[in-house]
Amino acid sequence: MEPPQSSKIFPSNHKTLFLLDHTPYFGISCGVHLEFGYTKGRPGFIPLSPISKSLWTCSVEAAMDYCRIVWDLFPDGKLIRFVISDNSARTLNTWAPDQQNIYQVFGSLSGCGAPPKLNAGTQSDYSVIHGFRTSVESMCECSEVQHKKRTSLNENATELLNRCRMVCITSARDNESVKNLEDIFQNELMRTNRVASASDHLVAIDHCHLIILNVYPNSHNSSVTGHPPVQRSPILTTEVYSVAAANQLAAKMTDLLMAHYDLASTTVIGIPMKEEQNASSSANYNVELFHAVDAHTALLKGNLAQELGQISAPKEGACYETVTLKWCTPRNNNMADLHNCSTLHRITPAEVNSRPSACLITFLLNGRTVMLETPRRAGPKGMSHMLTSYGGEIFIQTLNTGRSVLEDPPAITEGVGGRVTDYRIADFGQMMRLNRLVPLKRRFLAEKLAAGGSKEVETPLERARKRLDKFTKYWPLTMSSNYIFNYKQLTEPLVSNMLKEELTQEELLQCKQCIYNLISMEAKNESLPSISSALHRGSKGPKREEQYKALWNELETYVKMHGYSKDHNEIINCLVECRKKPESMIKMEKIEIEQALKGYEHDREQMQQRDTVIRTTFDAPASPTSSNGLTNGNSSDAGKVSLKHKSVYEFYMSKKKRNEKLAGELKGVPTSIGYITRLYPQLADADFPPNVKPVVEQ
Repeated sequence: MEPPQSSKIFPSNHKTLFLLDHTPYFGISCGVHLEFGYTKGRPGFIPLSPISKSLWTCSVEAAMDYCRIVWDLFPDGKLIRFVISDNSARTLNTWAPDQQNIYQVFGSLSGCGAPPKLNAGTQSDYSVIHGFRTSVESMCECSEVQHKKRTSLNENATELLNRCRMVCITSARDNESVKNLEDIFQNELMRTNRVASASDHLVAIDHCHLIILNVYPNSHNSSVTGHPPVQRSPILTTEVYSVAAANQLAAKMTDLLMAHYDLASTTVIGIPMKEEQNASSSANYNVELFHAVDAHTALLKGNLAQELGQISAPKEGACYETVTLKWCTPRNNNMADLHNCSTLHRITPAEVNSRPSACLITFLLNGRTVMLETPRRAGPKGMSHMLTSYGGEIFIQTLNTGRSVLEDPPAITEGVGGRVTDYRIADFGQMMRLNRLVPLKRRFLAEKLAAGGSKEVETPLERARKRLDKFTKYWPLTMSSNYIFNYKQLTEPLVSNMLKEELTQEELLQCKQCIYNLISMEAKNESLPSISSALHRGSKGPKREEQYKALWNELETYVKMHGYSKDHNEIINCLVECRKKPESMIKMEKIEIEQALKGYEHDREQMQQRDTVIRTTFDAPASPTSSNGLTNGNSSDAGKVSLKHKSVYEFYMSKKKRNEKLAGELKGVPTSIGYITRLYPQLADADFPPNVKPVVEQ
């Protein structure tokens, strides 16, 4: 496994080599004619014969546009080298920084000329294979950074990794020919690595990424099928693409460029520009820019597509997406230095020769600043980026679109984009209070384990998780997504009782009464009460029948999720079966349940009266109490009669052991100010000097 630090210092895009096929086959036409526009038609004008580019011209243009973008965005550190192959291999430049420019490569290409023509009577060995050895040997040569690293005497230096990428533009007959090219390159790579390992000025290739572009004319069909990246060996990964020369080669080269250097695309729309033919009128144009992908990180992470609209869309004719930003008219006062910017990256136009791109670049190089905004569907403008120039180079700066640390935090009711939502905030707070965790001593768990023996004992944490899972089995986040929690006056205490582990007979009857009340309301065609939070904004809402149907379905789903005991299942059966019973039977069962509940209410009132009498008896002034404020022997029995619910803290304090009395307090003599005990009782009064009195402890 490669060290991550070395991989960052010497990535695969540190050294890229282009191997161009210069054989006679690349001198043929690409199959697409160039179009010419004529301003005026002259009489007797003889039209020009159709002109088309050759495969060689299409390959060179695509490769040079690849280099232009790389060298514009990365002035140093990203090296590109060219090798051409016909009947022999020729190198056009080196890894030296002074040869990493367009002029050097164009000058070398002009000396090569067009691909040679193959006469019928001559036979020459024209093949792209001649360039394999030269290409691999070139990749084994050290760049300046690698040479400094290799000759460094620093013991803490990281390991030197020679990771390269090679793009081979050629043409093959079929898949078997492409496979032979991959095999030949792999053998040449292994042979050259053995030579480089024994050399003092060469460095072995740790990993090579080979990309073969099979180019064919648009008027022909190719039998070569590409394949995604395949790991052929630990040091070689290959991938193949088959593209038409005229309209697919340049697009595929751009797709590879975006992936190789982690680039992103931004399309600036709505740029006002005067017409070339009519200077008095203007039109809006779009310009596509390339830059590092980090310039979009804050925009895509901080905002959602629902709020900003579709800001990212696939590029027509390409396999990548472009982010659309709108031109904002620059103001007279240039305050570029006052904006809060988080990132800065170089940019370059996708079409450098187009008139809109040239006008935008000239505008920025003249010292102007352009603000870019996200196309919102509604609301104020959202400035996200800024285009400016420094020292003759053009940059895109990311503006801080999020909240500042000095601003107040957003309200809990504020959703995405500042929209007010109908979250169940009060219900959530109630659920938190019911599931509050209380710390317990370890002795409590030890006693449980001792009492359980070898059986597994449920820990307090597991019990708390189980309880929280029970409370959140069905818990809608918003008021508009449920019915049973909006109509609590109709569904309580059914909803609350279903969360309990066990149900008493009275609670069971209360749940059944709640179900029968809903059935009675529906039978009388009574409308459900209105709620404060509108379930359906901007509309009249559903009909009464639809409301009851949704309420019953949701209530049935809720109770079926909480079948913990026999009583719970009885409620489920009651809810399912009662809707099938006739109305007369439902009325009779409802009357029986109401009478049973009245009996429970009468018993509860009698118990409360008895509790009041007992509490009055024990709280009377004539009741005997001990000197320590404790009740007599029957006090523990009297405490059990109280039906008052205690909190966890009160229960803990009632069970807490009282501090034992000091030994001196037990032997002391009670007085009006407390217990007095003589210190050092073994000493007699005669042992003390006349002017010293024995000390007593109070």
